[in-house]
Amino acid sequence: MKRIQQSTFRPAWWLRSPHLQTLWPVFLRRRVQLPLQAERVELSDGDFIDLAWYPRPNTPLVLVIHGLEGSLQSHYAQTLMQALHQAGFASIFMHLRGCSGTHNRLPSSYHSGRTADIAEVLVYLQQTQRMPNAAIGFSLGGNLILKHLGEMGANAGLQAAIAVSVPFQLQECACKLERGFSVVYGRYLVNKLKASYRRKFSQMTSPLAVDLNTLKTLFAFDDQITAPLNGFAGAEDYYSRSSSQQFLQRIEIPTLIIHSQDDPFMYPTTAPTEAMLSDSVTLELTTHGGHVGFVAGRVPWRADYWLERRMIEWLQGRGFNSRRLY
Repeated sequence: MKRIQQSTFRPAWWLRSPHLQTLWPVFLRRRVQLPLQAERVELSDGDFIDLAWYPRPNTPLVLVIHGLEGSLQSHYAQTLMQALHQAGFASIFMHLRGCSGTHNRLPSSYHSGRTADIAEVLVYLQQTQRMPNAAIGFSLGGNLILKHLGEMGANAGLQAAIAVSVPFQLQECACKLERGFSVVYGRYLVNKLKASYRRKFSQMTSPLAVDLNTLKTLFAFDDQITAPLNGFAGAEDYYSRSSSQQFLQRIEIPTLIIHSQDDPFMYPTTAPTEAMLSDSVTLELTTHGGHVGFVAGRVPWRADYWLERRMIEWLQGRGFNSRRLY
């Protein structure tokens, strides 16, 4: 089987632009509010992770992880959990540190390479006999899942994984967000990150002496805040050690990566080549789709969110062991 496959996805005729694909679900997709069950996992370093469960007894369990500054309110979060539920899966949403609406306790933060949190949460779930069968990660969350799988190899614990719109090479992506129209996305993300930093450190003393007003790009924010808060020498060190591309050859469980070649958060060359992938990884490339977009459909008032259908179709084809269910 080819490790890189061209997708059958076709964008809605009114959403061929990568920017429209990216922005349509953010601003125009109707959100759902599910009856979720909250759970807090206490971490070994004194911090915590907040989970949200959408249970469905005696069915496979899927772990979902959001992207940069994402949460349950992200356009893909509860809509995916609802679609999984309807297709016969239970799901659990993992908020990264400080993203659940409650600031984390430590000065350090979540970041693109903090796979230790995923590993600790999975150990906790395994110990409580609720180990997920599969995991789905979006953008930064996808980078985390791929890096975790590569680090753990055969000991990943999961049976399958999906990663969507992954920033495989973090430094390249930071550079792309300083070019052309993509600057709009870069400024939006930096403003959200700065707002989160201000809110958090209004309640505790920051160990950094930094003027947020001087930070205009994602690279600058990561260099002056993300890196020093989390033990990196600077943005380049952070990007080098945290990018998932270098871990793809070591993945040993069935993994699907869905990626659009027109993703405005990165260059077309950011996607990995076949030589970078292990035999367990399939990279499904689309020509259009934007960043976590992938919207199809014949008419604007009946948009078809192809991404959810494709992920569920792929999961259903994995043949989960029915004796190892949540």
